[in-house]
Amino acid sequence: MFDVLIIGGGVSGMSCALVLGSAKNKTFVTDKKIGIFTHQKNSSLQEAIFYNAYGITPGKLGSELLTESTQDLASTYPHITQIPNEKVMKIEGSYPEFTVVTNKNSYKTKNIVVGIGSANTFDIEGLMQFVEPHKKALPEKQRIQLKNEDHKVADGIYAIGTLAGWRSQLAIAAGSGAAVATDILTLWNNGVQTHAHDSIR
Repeated sequence: MFDVLIIGGGVSGMSCALVLGSAKNKTFVTDKKIGIFTHQKNSSLQEAIFYNAYGITPGKLGSELLTESTQDLASTYPHITQIPNEKVMKIEGSYPEFTVVTNKNSYKTKNIVVGIGSANTFDIEGLMQFVEPHKKALPEKQRIQLKNEDHKVADGIYAIGTLAGWRSQLAIAAGSGAAVATDILTLWNNGVQTHAHDSIR
C-alpha cells in the first residue's frame, strides 16, 4: 500500500515527488511509501526548449530535463519508487484506499496526485466525471482540466499542473506540484501547516 502515488513524470509530478522526498527525515514522513509513474512519452516537455525558466540554463531542452529529473530523483531520493513505462487506465475505490490500474499492474494507495497534462485525450476511468473545459486555455485548443478546489479534486485525489487548470509554464507547473506536496505533508502532519526546505545550515 502506497501512501501517495503520483501519476505523471513531467514538471509538476517530479516537483511534487522532489518536495515529498526532501521531507524524508521528518518523523511523520519516515514510514510513508511514495511512488511516481514516470511515463514521459507524451509530456509536452519532449518538444520544449527553455530560455525563461528560473534556475535552468538558457537553451536547455525539455527532453534532457525529463531524463535528468528521473535520474536526479533516483540518486537523491532513492526511497521514492519510480514506476516507468506504465500507463494508468483506471482508478477505483475511495479515500483512504484506492486501486490504480495500469496497462501492466495494479497498485493500492491512500492518496493520488494526477499531473499528466491537459490534452482532451484524457481517458482515466474513474476520473472522467471531474473533466471540464480548461479555464485558462484558448477554446480552440480543446484543453481540459479536472474540477478542483485549490488542487483537491476529491478526498485523496489531487490534480496538479495544467490538469489542475494552470497555464503551461514550467515555473507554474513546478509550483503547482510543490504546493500539493506541502498539502500532503500537512495532511501527514495531522493538519499542522508544513513545508520542506533544503538548507546549508
